[in-house]
Amino acid sequence: MTDFGAALYRFDGFALDSAKFELRRDGEQIAVEPQVLSLLMLLVANQDRMVSRDEIVDVVWDGRIVSESAISARIKSARKAIGDDGTRQALIRTIHGRGFRFVGQAVVDAASGTMTPVRIAAPQSEEVPAAMDQADSRPSIAVLPFDILGDAGSHAIVADALPADIIMDLSRMHWLMVIARGSSFRFRGGEVGPNEIGRRLGVRYCLSGTLELAGVELIISVALVETATRNTIWSEQYRAPLAEVQQMRAVIEESVVAALAVQIPQNEVRRARTRPASELDAWASFHLGLDHMYRFNQTDNARAAELFEQSLARDPYFSGAFAGLSFTHFQNAFMRYREEPRAEIEHARQLAQRAVETDRLDPFAHYNMGRCLWLEGNLEESMSLFDQATSLSPNFAQGVYNRGLVGTIAGHAEAADRDLETALRLSPIDPLSYAMVSSRALTHIQFGDYAKAAEFGVRAATMPGAHKHIELIAAFACHLAGRTGDARQWLERARKKDPGIGADAFFNAFPYAQTASRELIERALSDLGV
Repeated sequence: MTDFGAALYRFDGFALDSAKFELRRDGEQIAVEPQVLSLLMLLVANQDRMVSRDEIVDVVWDGRIVSESAISARIKSARKAIGDDGTRQALIRTIHGRGFRFVGQAVVDAASGTMTPVRIAAPQSEEVPAAMDQADSRPSIAVLPFDILGDAGSHAIVADALPADIIMDLSRMHWLMVIARGSSFRFRGGEVGPNEIGRRLGVRYCLSGTLELAGVELIISVALVETATRNTIWSEQYRAPLAEVQQMRAVIEESVVAALAVQIPQNEVRRARTRPASELDAWASFHLGLDHMYRFNQTDNARAAELFEQSLARDPYFSGAFAGLSFTHFQNAFMRYREEPRAEIEHARQLAQRAVETDRLDPFAHYNMGRCLWLEGNLEESMSLFDQATSLSPNFAQGVYNRGLVGTIAGHAEAADRDLETALRLSPIDPLSYAMVSSRALTHIQFGDYAKAAEFGVRAATMPGAHKHIELIAAFACHLAGRTGDARQWLERARKKDPGIGADAFFNAFPYAQTASRELIERALSDLGV
C-alpha cells in the first residue's frame, strides 16, 4: 500500500481514508482497485484546482507510458465508485484537453491533517495497456523526434527542438489530445512503426520527420500518419539555408501546426461519415458539425446545429460544441436565414458566453464571442476578443483572419491587411480561405488600389464555399476598377442566391464604421442599383 499521508475526506456520504487506503460509504468499505483509489485521492486532495493528465500519469503510473484509454478507464471507474458518471459529472468534471477536477464538497477531518499525494509505482509486471477503439475519444497525436539522415553536424539539435516546439503549439488546441514529449520521445530512431506507436500510446495520429544536410541547405520532411491504417494523411518538405535554420525553425513550426489544424479535422470528418449518426461520440459529432457549418448555406447550417446539439447531449461541458452552436446562430443572422437576426445574435452571444465559461482557455470560444460583438457593431471590443483567441493559440488562422476583417471594417486597413496575409499563409487551404481573400479586396479598396481589389474579389468569388456576400464584394470591387461587365455578372450571381440582397443586408453583415471607404462602397452599390 502506498503512503498518501494521513487524511480522512468526507463527501456525499463517502469517506476517503488515506491512512487506511480505502473508500467507505456509510461505514461499509467499497472495493476499489488501487490505481482507481490513488486517482480519487489525488483529485480530492487537490479539489481547489484542476489536475492535468500528465500529473495523473506521474502520480498514478509513476510517469510510465500509458494510453489515453487507460486514463479514461480509471476515471470511469473512479466515477462509478462514488456514484458519478460521464454525463452528470457531478463530482469529477472533465476539463477538455487539460485534465480533471473534483467539484464535490469534500471536508477533511480536522484531526487528520493534510493529505499529500505521492507517486505510486505500478507493478513492474504490468503491461502498458493497448489503446481501445479510438472511435470513442477525441483525436490524439504523438509527435516523434525527427530522424537524422547522415551527419547534420551542429544542426542535429533541430531534430529534437522542432518537434518539441510543435508539441507545445499543438497542446493549445483543446480539441486535440497531444502526448507529452516525455512519452513520445521514447520512440526514437524509427524502429517502431506507426501502428505499434498508436497501440502503445493510444493515439490516432503520429507525426514523424527526417532531417538531412544537403550542401548549404537543411532539408526537413514531415508526415502525418493515421496509426490504425498506416495511411499518410499529409506530408510536406521544407528547405532552410544553413545560415537561416534557427529563423526558419519558427516558420516551419507555424506551417506544420496550421496544416495539422486543417488536415486532422478533415480526416476526422471522413471517419465520422463512415459511422451511423447514433454511434457518433461528442468529438465526432463536433467535427462533422464543423464540416457542415463551414459550407455557409441554410441546410448545412441547420445540420451543423443538430450535430453540435448531439455533441452536447453526449458531453454537456464541451466548450467547442457550445462555440460551434454559437457560430450557427451567428450564421443565421449574418446570412439572414431567420426573420429575427437580433434574436439570433443574442442567442449566439449566450452560447459563446457558455463556451468561454466552460473553458476560458479555449481560443474557439473567445473567437465566437468576438464574432457576436462584430455583428453588433462593437468593433474594437470584438478585436480584443480575437486578440485573446490568438494569444491562446498564435497559429489560430481564423482568429487572425477575423481580427483582420473587423480591423478592415473599423478602418484600420494596413494592420488588417497584414493579419489577412498572415492568416492565408498560416492556413492556405482553410475552409474560410475565400473569406480571407475577399477581405483583402476590402483592404485594397481602402488603399485606393481598385485593380488589386477587383483581383482579390474575383479570386475569392470563384473559390469553393464563396457565398452571396463574397460575390457582392466582387461586384462592387470590379465596378470601382472600371470592370463594368464583370461587376454586373457577379451581381447577378449574388442575386440568384438572394434576390433581395442589397446595401442594408451588406452593412448589417459588415457594420462598417462611418469612414470614407464605407461611403465609397455605398456609392458603388448605388451605381449598381443595389
